[in-house]
Amino acid sequence: MKQVWRMLVRNPSGMIGLAILTIAVAVAVFGPLLFPTSPWRMVQRPFLPPLTMPGLPLGTDALGRDVMAGIIYGARVSLLVGLISTLASLAIGIPLGAVAGYFGGKIDDALMRFTEFFQTVPSFALAIVLVAIMQPSIVSMVAAIAVVSWPPVARLVRGEVLSLRTREYVQAAVVTGQTNWWIIWREILPNALSPVIVLASLMVATAILLESSLSFLGLGDPNLMSWGYMVGAGRTVIRQAWWITVFPGIAILLSVLALNLIGEGLNDALNPRLAKGGRRA
Repeated sequence: MKQVWRMLVRNPSGMIGLAILTIAVAVAVFGPLLFPTSPWRMVQRPFLPPLTMPGLPLGTDALGRDVMAGIIYGARVSLLVGLISTLASLAIGIPLGAVAGYFGGKIDDALMRFTEFFQTVPSFALAIVLVAIMQPSIVSMVAAIAVVSWPPVARLVRGEVLSLRTREYVQAAVVTGQTNWWIIWREILPNALSPVIVLASLMVATAILLESSLSFLGLGDPNLMSWGYMVGAGRTVIRQAWWITVFPGIAILLSVLALNLIGEGLNDALNPRLAKGGRRA
């Protein structure tokens, strides 16, 4: 782990992404302390431009709400949905992919056909249907994003397990009488997690985009401020008050960019063929 961290530190893009993400997390955690009032509260006249009044650096929206407070509270929602939905996707995809890759045969065929069933429907369209069925809320968004995001994880883990199950240490565990489940969880999966970690960082970025898109369409939690909701609420007055959509849009862009840069940095650090100075596999 220390070696991976040293390689990540040497990667400029990875460090830039990590710095941006650290700022976003700090804003999400400590921002409400600076803005203790509700982001839904009307604080001034509508359409107040940025930098025209002390205490309202980003101006107000169409209802006189503080845009800065909305972005700060929206950071918590977007990052939380992205993280939890990704963890849920990993919890579904890793076991299914491991079982399919290790046992093979009919089990592999059945699980891969089940995975392909979810991939035949566009992810965004399926997420919209699921949220609409379950009623818009943060729980339904997390569940919908997790359901549409786990198939790539399952396919990646399956491929890794297929390549690892014939290794000598796995065969040695079989000869010593270890159970299949012990071999999968203790011998194979720990050695298959490197590409999964890289994929997970990119999945968080995708989940943030999905959450923002759902909120933009009005399918977000009506009780929580989010970046997607702010962009959607300001789209009809973008010529009159550009800052209502531009600033939350920039927040989405920077968060997704940071996670993608971190993913590239992790890929360079965890892949010995790409890591600078690393050993050849």
